[in-house]
Order: sequence, then C-alpha cells, then structure tokens
Amino acid sequence: MFKDKKIVVVMPAYNAARTLQRTYDEVMEQGIVDLVILVDDASDDETSLIASRLQNTQVFVHKRNQGYGANQKTCYRMALEAGADIVVMVHPDYQYTPKLIPAMASMIGNGLFPCVLGSRILGGYALKGGMPVWKYIANRFLTLVENILLDAKLSEYHTGYRAFSRELLQRLSLDGNSDDYLFDNQMLAQIIWRGFTIAEVSCPTKYFAEASSINLKRSIRYGVGCLWTALRFRLARMGIIRSRLFPVKP
Repeated sequence: MFKDKKIVVVMPAYNAARTLQRTYDEVMEQGIVDLVILVDDASDDETSLIASRLQNTQVFVHKRNQGYGANQKTCYRMALEAGADIVVMVHPDYQYTPKLIPAMASMIGNGLFPCVLGSRILGGYALKGGMPVWKYIANRFLTLVENILLDAKLSEYHTGYRAFSRELLQRLSLDGNSDDYLFDNQMLAQIIWRGFTIAEVSCPTKYFAEASSINLKRSIRYGVGCLWTALRFRLARMGIIRSRLFPVKP
C-alpha cells in the first residue's frame, strides 16, 4: 500500500524460471507491494510452477504462446479486476531493478503523474549495463523521430519498466493494440494522444544470458512498427487519416 492505494506488480513472463525468484524477492523487499500477478505465456520451463509457490501471487497461464503484447493485456485486465490503484510492470528476467518501485509508485500515488517510466538512457546506464551498441544507436534514432512526430520529449520509448494509475489504464483502449512487442510503443503513443503526462526516472539495467531480448529480424520489424505508429499519430492529429489507435475524440 501507498497512502491507502493498492499496489499491484504485474510480470509478463516467458521462460523466466532462472530469474523469477530473484526478481520476486526484490519486489517484495520494497515493502509496499500488495499483490504480484504473473502471466505465463506458455513457457517451456518451470516458470508457472515456481510462480505458484510464491506468496501473494496470482498466476495465469496462457494455453498457447500469444505474444508479449497479449501477455500485457492479460496482466492489466487482471490487475484492474484485483482492485489495483497503481500497477507496476516488472519483467521477471531481472533486467530492471525492482528497487525503483517505491519511487515510481509514489510519483503516481501523490497525484503527480499517471504514468512513470524507468529509463535506461537517463544517467547513461544503457551502455554501462551492457546494452549492445547497435541497439543503443537504434534506440536513440527511433526516440528522436518519435519525439518529433509525437511532439514529446521522452528519453526513450522502449523501456519495459512502467507504472500506471488505475484511472489511466481504464481510459486506454488496449485490446486493439499489437499482441507483439509493438504493444509497448503503441500504448505510450496512446497516452500522449490523450494528453497525459509521462514521467521518467533513471534506471540501471543489466544485460546477461538470462535477460530477455529479441533478435535482429524482430528488432527491425519492431523499429519499422514504431515509426509507422508515430507517423499515424501525426497524420491523425493533422486530420489526414483516421486511426482506431488515435480516435478523433479521445
């Protein structure tokens, strides 16, 4: 709890058996998390078995692999159904430290921001944490173009460490978003479209064998999708096109 607000951590999981316990332990060490919701996207390992043994944890298993975006849709639906006031997404691969949960939750719980991102770029932690140089360059290029087209000033759009208020999640139409990695980018664009302010905190990050990552082919597809999302945002704002992601009257 934070000021009588229920805090729920959601973990979209896939083959996270080797890092789940360590991530969970650090989440609960923060002392303010009321519930953990883990959605296992049909893992091939013992992710769901390990999760079923964790206290204060709800586990849901997709019968087939549906994708990272579809996993998040289930996470947020379950969090809202559980009565969450503040929802924090933490990847169970331990790439992002759960130690920032209190800071991110307090920014939302105090009514300052409806959305807070843990940025790998602020403070220069990305390369220090082992982000491949080609991914860093792609991140900076995409962020520059997106900031121009979305008329925003975020340090990055591609972090997986995010916190949201209940009110914000209820205002977003997420079902029509991608079931793949592009979901993250579309969600932020929708938040900006609706006029909400996004805050960022500097976040250390780790890249190691067990940390999740996408290959070059999927990265290219994701990058193209991000640019197309930003372009649609701009064209919709100019009234040139209509888009279900960016309705005329949000």
